[in-house]
Parts: sequence; C-alpha cells; structure tokens
Amino acid sequence: MPESDLITIGAFARSCGITASALRFYDDSGLLAPAGVDDTTGYRYYAPEQVARAVTIRRLREIDMPLDGIAGVLAADAHDAARLIDNHVTQLVERTQQARRTAEVVKAALGEPSGWLVATVRGPVLAAAVEQILAATGTDPELPVLAGVRLEATAESLTLTATDRYRLSTRTVVPEQTGSAEWSATVDGADLSAALPEIRRAHLVDLEAGEHRLRFRPADGAVRTCRTLTEPFPDHRALMASLPAARTHAVVSKHELMRTLEQQRARYLRLAVAPGSLTVSGTADQPAAELSALVTGPPGDLVFGFTILHPAVATAIGPDVRLDIAGPQDPMVVRSADNGDLTTLAMPADPAVVDAENGSPN
Repeated sequence: MPESDLITIGAFARSCGITASALRFYDDSGLLAPAGVDDTTGYRYYAPEQVARAVTIRRLREIDMPLDGIAGVLAADAHDAARLIDNHVTQLVERTQQARRTAEVVKAALGEPSGWLVATVRGPVLAAAVEQILAATGTDPELPVLAGVRLEATAESLTLTATDRYRLSTRTVVPEQTGSAEWSATVDGADLSAALPEIRRAHLVDLEAGEHRLRFRPADGAVRTCRTLTEPFPDHRALMASLPAARTHAVVSKHELMRTLEQQRARYLRLAVAPGSLTVSGTADQPAAELSALVTGPPGDLVFGFTILHPAVATAIGPDVRLDIAGPQDPMVVRSADNGDLTTLAMPADPAVVDAENGSPN
C-alpha cells in the first residue's frame, strides 16, 4: 500500500475508538501490528482496512476477554470464533453468579440486617409468575424502569406487573404467609431473571425487603438479592381502571391460536372476530387461518404486531384464552378463560401502517 494511504496512529485511534497507548500495547502483544513504521521517528502508521480488526479487539476487550482469547478468536474461522466468544460469555455469567453468592455470604457475615418479611411464596409458583411477567418488560433507555417488575404485597396477595407501553401483564399469586404491612417496589428485571433458578428449586421462598433491594431467601439453597429501581413505575392501576368495557368476548384454544400465529410470517397480524370464529391473517399472499371460537358480542377486527401478540398469548394460563375486545384502537385484554390470575393488555397497531407493511391483508 502506498505510504500516502496510511494514517497516523492518532487518526487511526479516533476512527476505531481505541487510545493510541492501547494500540501500542496491542502491537507489542502481537494482536494488531501497524501497517508501517517510520524508520527515523518510530511513528506507527495504519491502513484503513485495519479498522475492522481494531474495532473487534476493542469490543472483545469490552467483554473482558483476555489477550490470548482475543488472539484465538482472530485466528479462528467464523464458526470457531463464535464458539470461543460464547464460551467466554458463559464463563463471565458463571463468575458473576458466583460473585453474587459470595457477596451474600460476606454481607451475612458482616451482620447485614435481614430486612422485613414481605411474603412467603411457593418457589415454583413464584418462578412461573416471574417468567410470565418478564415477557412484558421493556428496554427503553429513556425509561429504565420499564425493565423492572412491579411487586405489590397486601395481606391477601402478591401481584407482579410489567409493561413496555405496548403490552402490560399483571399476575396475582396467593402467598403461604404475608408480612405485617403492605409493601411495593419495582424490582430489576435482569436480577429477577438471574434469581429464577434458585427460586424455582425452593419449595418455599421468603421475600425480605430492605433499602433498595429485595432478597429471596429459600429454606434450603442460596439467598438471592435483587436491586429495586427508584424511578416511578407507570400508573398501571389507572390504566386498568380506565379501560372501556369490552363489547366482544372470544374464547379460543390457546394451542390452536399459538400454532396459527407461529405459522404466519407477517410482521403484523389481523384478528377478525365473527360469530363462531376467529380469523388470523397476515400478508396478502398467505392464506388466512380460521379457528373455531366461542364469540359473544358484535364482530370486529384488530391488528397487532407479532412481537406484541405472540407473547401475550404464549404466557396465558390454561388451555383456552379469552380475548376481551372493546374497539379497534383500544387495548385487547388476554386472559385465561377460567383463571383470572394473569391478565395481559396488548395494544393494537395502526391499521394504515399495517396495510402498507403487509400488503393490505383482508
């Protein structure tokens, strides 16, 4: 390559988000040699096509991969490189989990207060409820609280709620024992997900609240701590209370509806409800699927994004789901036909946008 096409180490560093000192270190380590070195000054120069390799090194360092691991990834083909990266991430997760367990032991040894009892719940029941509700959490960086699950304990129940603004799910479980006072907090969803294996294996789990955390203490097994979020959670109770009355109710087999949804390839799906049937359609070139349904109320149709509708149905409890429809622009309520413990609200999409996207399914 002509020397005129090479760029200085400073310009190269800025183009790939790596400091010049780090580039020198990677050169000394054999990971990224410069394309040329000035014999007189010792200045390093790089070729533009080296940016991709430098960025890959930077990203692997961001996930704490050691230098020998990075060298192995760079020398491997795409398949083996992916395997090496997956193995490294698995080890990271295992170390993080071990660090959490060790931290709990240390905090207990230091005499950290145990907190106050919120509720005692059967582990498998709580784990199932958490998994159902986690499907409705969001990832909006401007609203980090949407990545959390709202827990509310009363003398009679423990309620879990999550929303990503397009879907809202709420599940109520009956505790084996309740605390002496009502309690509520928004618990970090990632922490809850990490705690699920321990919760699921425990017959009974005590939920103990403390400042900025919720601890899950099984009778046997590791204690897990989840952070609580300080941002205000959306007023889901006001939303539920403001829902218009449903005009149409449709009861359909969950298995049949799930199978039909998964056979559709469109990004948006139209649900058309008529006496005795529920029809699902997607793109104009894919046949509509008609399911048998018990329908009361006037006919109607709504349009949903697949990523909104599928989880709402998938997490429903029982063999049959009930769809409560108020209007084409109102949230549809998805619940079990015979169990009201889990309720999910799914927001319809704009039909005009969908027609343009899918090719006007009718």
